[in-house]
Amino acid sequence: MSLSLKNKFTLATAFLVLIVVALVSGLYVVRLTRQVITQANDRAQFVLQQVFVSAQNALREAAENGSAPASSSSDDIHDYIQRTLEQNRGLSALIESDMSFSPTIYEITISDADGMAMISSDPSLSGRRVPQRRNLSQLVNASFLNQLRILNGPPRVYELTLPFVTTGNQPFGNIHVALASALLRNEIWPGLHSAAWLALAAVLLSTLFTAFVSQVALAPLSRISAQLDRISAGEFDLEPVTQAGELGQVSNKISRIGQQLRDVREIFSTLRENMNQIMAGLEDGLLLFNAEGRAVLVSPSAEKFIDVDLENLLGRKIEEIFPPGHPLALALHIGRNGEVAAEGVEPVEVDVAGEHGTRRVGASIQTIQEDGARMGMLVSLRDLESLERLGSQLQVSERLAALGRVTAGVAHEVKNPLNSMRVWLEVLKANLPIDPETQQAAKMLDTEIDRLDRVVKTFLEFSRPVELEREEVNLPELIESVLASANPGITRAGVTLVKEIPASFPMIEVDKRLIEQSILNLVLNACECMTAGGQLTVTLERVGDMAEIRVGDTGPGIAPENRGKIFQLFFTTRKGGTGLGLANTFRFVQLHNGSIEFETEAGRGTTFRIELPLTRATGVPASNLRDYGQPFARQT
Repeated sequence: MSLSLKNKFTLATAFLVLIVVALVSGLYVVRLTRQVITQANDRAQFVLQQVFVSAQNALREAAENGSAPASSSSDDIHDYIQRTLEQNRGLSALIESDMSFSPTIYEITISDADGMAMISSDPSLSGRRVPQRRNLSQLVNASFLNQLRILNGPPRVYELTLPFVTTGNQPFGNIHVALASALLRNEIWPGLHSAAWLALAAVLLSTLFTAFVSQVALAPLSRISAQLDRISAGEFDLEPVTQAGELGQVSNKISRIGQQLRDVREIFSTLRENMNQIMAGLEDGLLLFNAEGRAVLVSPSAEKFIDVDLENLLGRKIEEIFPPGHPLALALHIGRNGEVAAEGVEPVEVDVAGEHGTRRVGASIQTIQEDGARMGMLVSLRDLESLERLGSQLQVSERLAALGRVTAGVAHEVKNPLNSMRVWLEVLKANLPIDPETQQAAKMLDTEIDRLDRVVKTFLEFSRPVELEREEVNLPELIESVLASANPGITRAGVTLVKEIPASFPMIEVDKRLIEQSILNLVLNACECMTAGGQLTVTLERVGDMAEIRVGDTGPGIAPENRGKIFQLFFTTRKGGTGLGLANTFRFVQLHNGSIEFETEAGRGTTFRIELPLTRATGVPASNLRDYGQPFARQT
């Protein structure tokens, strides 16, 4: 049975509201579950500290009151501590208070080194071994689905422990705070019940409201439907329905549709003319071929790439425009009979000889498909030399202009005063009294002037142009060499090194010194950020036509406010850092037409990823054919 438009509209709206309510409810459940678990964890941590402090105070008060073990034997000390803890009213009151006001806490116990309970909120546990339980961090750090499964599954007990020491700071046992999954579930369910009733009420009210609105809004559509039936039969000059409001407006628009249909050919002709004007303004050469492989649309710019008149291109087959042996035919894998790969050809770079000399061209083929059948294909040609030349000139001019202004200011404002300060300092040193304190002050001034002078020299060095000395490099060997150089720093930081470097890898043409320095900067930065040890992961793999080098750490991550500034010159968060390492790394990678990006997560670590273009091996010589897609598409 087919549904009316009103019913469809009502059901669709109700379904949409149901989806929205379900999403909101799901987010609410996630937030509520994590909030309850986090609050329970925080409360357990707080109770641990309270019990620890109270137990320490109990032992200290007993010692101040003259109480002491019968002897220095471990048994007498054990009995003394247990008796002191059991008799201390403050500790007992604290445990009872925490159990009363913490609905998620299942048990509070103080055990000795052997795991035997000395004092516990559960009287039946005294003198018995404390059961082994899961650590609460497993529940706190679990995914939401696992948390939901645990809370709604069989009852489980999780605990937090804190080492318990005597007044002499001697380890004695542990303080246990246990939480039960059933108690956590009881904290969550009331909120879920309220949310469920609210969601059900929202769905019901929205459905009723939608049904009423659709009844009122869709009633006049029957007359418009009849008008459309007459227009579909060829009656284009019908008078519109004479009615005010939305119905009259829609009827007027439908009447105008009939008039517009008669002008389709004129509109189509105008559109084609506009298309030709747009194509004429394109710098890229575009050639559109139909399913038979004949050119049906060619932009005027295509002439400069293949040196053929536009009039001679239209109607010709693709194998005639790009004959066998032509560099573009080889690069685009065009067969003798015009065969082209069904998925097209990704952008490639090829040198094409013409009457104006050799031109470096970026070429690609995109297939046009409908219902799985190829309807045509689009060949794109791009003048890479012009793009690279303009882009490089703009970047270099902006960089040199900015650095030139800063360098001039630094040289004038810092260098000259430093020289003057050094001269006068020498005069002072020659005339100062010879006593240790005065000489120490002069020495300190001399050291600080040297430090400022080194900073100025470092900045001037950074602003100088870098000439690449490219050579064929074995990346695995280069990375191994860098790690060997950084090994003292890795060992000193207590970091575990994990390498994922293949034994064989395509050769890559780079400036070995600059790439070594770039990787070394990332490795040393990773070691320095892991102050308490961690794991350093260095990975090399091939991704398409790019060599990808990843350097990851398990440090604290990069703060959100610093993520947009880490590649800036002189920006550093490390005490004593210069802020040049990552700036140089970014600069060196960009000089190789590569890219550098990073992924970071607070408390989980940071991974830097360097991508460098590889030399492609195809039917065209490697010197003439290179992948241009990534360097132009990926910019950091």
